[in-house]
Amino acid sequence: MALTWTKLYHLRRLGRVNAKLLPRCIATYFTDVSQIDEEVAKLLALKAKIQDAQPQKFVLKNPKGTRDYNPKQMAIREGVFKTIINCFKRHGAETIDTPVFELKETLTGKYGEDSKLIYDLKDQGGEILSLRYDLTVPFARYLAMNKISNIKRYHIAKVYRRDNPAMTRGRYREFYQCDFDIAGQYDAMIPDAECIKIVYEILSGLKLGEFVIKVNHRRILDGMFEACGVPDDKFRTICSSVDKLDKTLWEEVRCEMIKEKGLDPETADKIGDFVKLRGGSELVEQLCEDEVLKKSKAAMEGLQDMKLLLKYCQIFNIEDKVSFDLSLARGLDYYTGVIYEAVLKGAELLPTKGGEQVGVGSVAGGGRYDGLVGMFDPKGKKVPCVGVSIGIERVFSIMEAKAADNKVRTTEIQILVASAQKNLLEERMKLCYELWEGNVKAEMSYKKNPKMLNQLQHAEDSGIPYVAIIGEQELKDGIVKIRNTLTREEKHIPRGSIVDEVRSICAEL
Repeated sequence: MALTWTKLYHLRRLGRVNAKLLPRCIATYFTDVSQIDEEVAKLLALKAKIQDAQPQKFVLKNPKGTRDYNPKQMAIREGVFKTIINCFKRHGAETIDTPVFELKETLTGKYGEDSKLIYDLKDQGGEILSLRYDLTVPFARYLAMNKISNIKRYHIAKVYRRDNPAMTRGRYREFYQCDFDIAGQYDAMIPDAECIKIVYEILSGLKLGEFVIKVNHRRILDGMFEACGVPDDKFRTICSSVDKLDKTLWEEVRCEMIKEKGLDPETADKIGDFVKLRGGSELVEQLCEDEVLKKSKAAMEGLQDMKLLLKYCQIFNIEDKVSFDLSLARGLDYYTGVIYEAVLKGAELLPTKGGEQVGVGSVAGGGRYDGLVGMFDPKGKKVPCVGVSIGIERVFSIMEAKAADNKVRTTEIQILVASAQKNLLEERMKLCYELWEGNVKAEMSYKKNPKMLNQLQHAEDSGIPYVAIIGEQELKDGIVKIRNTLTREEKHIPRGSIVDEVRSICAEL
């Protein structure tokens, strides 16, 4: 019997082949090097086969920065969406939709330092694509493509950011945005003030607690940088540093400006004196008289806009929630005028089930972007725009924490059709059919002969307000017994008028 490399290996391990004779044995039985390669290949194939046969370790989990939503969470979310959409519609907005991915060139160059957070996709048939980062740039592309110069629209959809997620703070890689925008040439600050009013209405309607809407102006920021001595080519990068002041101490931001971005320390200190200022109309008047800012035409124009905006906010009766804050920068490159951001007060004190605390930061933000549409138009035609985006995931983090110990209905069923005895499945099905045809939200047990106690318990656990009970006696009498789940009161309804009666009592809910 011929010796193989495998046999020689095992014989050597058993000590039956002398080590000195092993090379001679190999030379005798493997005269061709290709034979050795062939045997090695067989061994490797056998090893791979054994590995494939072993069960692979697979961790079942969500991708980083994403999450699932259970029925209770979705019920809360739907309620939040309803409040937001009703507000948008109350202000006359119509809705659109755009693709979840765009050409990469559509998105690049619009987000400043945040461009690194864009998700790029693999080449698909010659097109270089990226997942949308927000809903504003796709909206601008939509306006330019369709030659639209006037529209008031809302858009609710998912966006994607390759960010470091902080789940308890409502920061995800996949999340919804709820945007409202007004496009068109209008008189100064009128649409801008309405956007701030919309933020006020939504946050008040959701009853999230105390909040403040910070406002500033890009031209005031640019004028401030100019007056403080910031070089023109550093405006946007210094603006990105200032934008971190809501999360970082001034000393750390100052250090970044000087060491990482090469700003003169004296210039940074001048900026520091301004970004600590916040107030209302009195602050605007104070800055209009500031000798440093007076040197900047941009700053003076921005302050006139701010004076008008705060006046309109007073007319809308929201001035007590609006704060002119010079530390607000919003780092996105496309903003050209008024910018704003809504922040909840004390949100970080809300505990979650895991004992952690919810701190969500800003829950809405937006501003004016008059040049973005022109970047997509072949002739550079500009369409002035202003808008706001509600940070729904951050809002939801607060709502979920508040509702942690509360019972939340996850269905809208108005009545459960139940049977008191056996063999009444068909009668239950007939009654369900009639109720469904009458536009009543009804359901029944999927068991042929469910126990009465189990049916009533299901209604109570699910928060179903009424139960329609059919029994042999009810069938003989031509009635249906209606039971109030909460009070346990019962009344008899004629079988022929059951749909109208159920609709009537359910209308009172």
